[in-house]
Amino acid sequence: MRLLYSRPSIRSPQEPPVKRTAVFIGLTSLLAALPAFANEDATYGAQLEGFDYPHPVQRLALSSQQQTLSMAYMDVPPATGANGRTLVLLHGKNFCGATWEETIGVLNKAGYRVVVPDQIGFCKSSKPRGYQFSFAQLADNTRALLDELKLDKVTLLGHSMGGMLAARFTLQYPDRVEQLVLANPIGLEDWQAAGVPYATIDTLYQNELKTSYQGIKNYQLKFYYNGVWKPEYDRWVQMANGMYQGPGREAVAWNQAQTAEMLFTQPVVHELQAIKAPTLLLIGGKDRTAPGANRAPEDVVKHLGQYPELGRKTAAAIPNATLIEWPELGHSPQVEAPEKFHRALLKGLEARGSAGR
Repeated sequence: MRLLYSRPSIRSPQEPPVKRTAVFIGLTSLLAALPAFANEDATYGAQLEGFDYPHPVQRLALSSQQQTLSMAYMDVPPATGANGRTLVLLHGKNFCGATWEETIGVLNKAGYRVVVPDQIGFCKSSKPRGYQFSFAQLADNTRALLDELKLDKVTLLGHSMGGMLAARFTLQYPDRVEQLVLANPIGLEDWQAAGVPYATIDTLYQNELKTSYQGIKNYQLKFYYNGVWKPEYDRWVQMANGMYQGPGREAVAWNQAQTAEMLFTQPVVHELQAIKAPTLLLIGGKDRTAPGANRAPEDVVKHLGQYPELGRKTAAAIPNATLIEWPELGHSPQVEAPEKFHRALLKGLEARGSAGR
């Protein structure tokens, strides 16, 4: 394991005292509490109809579990100087393929082909009522997409729940993955084994139906952005909330409940040592994401989602892993600090590319 540690900038003696910082934080919190510039009342269809993606959306007719489903994806060719590599970007549970917009642009300009699917049950893909969700099934759906696109070997970049899926895909189809990149993945600990009580899909469904714009924003403010809100984040809140408030809200909430149960009961942490692909871990240390923590006893909660510790344990468990830590960032470093994130990503990808030549 190699550990690359990115320290936050240190205040110089000439800079003003901490008092100004406190004022700035106070103003930032106040601004975050003000009404969003985005349209909080926007609604979208069950397959995110009405919300524009940054690149053309294509569809794969997928036969799965005795039904024909539609898997949406973007397939973006390199802008110039194709390097022969393809990255597949896997979104998290509270995200969509569109959330990778800036990352797609950076990779595209660097010569990579970029494929970005929306998993079944999410975003612009089908919302099946009767579907047994598992990471193994979503991995197989992704494999079917790669087969359709005639992609034998790819680099996987998974964020949050997409990190769990990327790990499962790598374990399931090791010959298809040349490099694995995990950005603040969840599933690095077994929440149920740690003492978090189980919640039924019915219970989770009722909770999902209560989702609101402000609830989404408050959660993201706390876990994703370390208490500092920027206007550009509003679009992603609007995207998620629009599906929950739209005409297909029940189907959206039901699939979200099913996949919440899936990620709670199917941790990958016990199999990390079996990952053979070179792995790059990108970890924001302020992240404390731990699904189900809201229903756990306080003495359990305080030990959950400790990403500095989880990142290092994961890097030690995966045989060929490189860890990059940003102690000052939260759950979504690619959105919170895109320049820093993409600089590290490109460097890590190039290091693997050079090693393979």
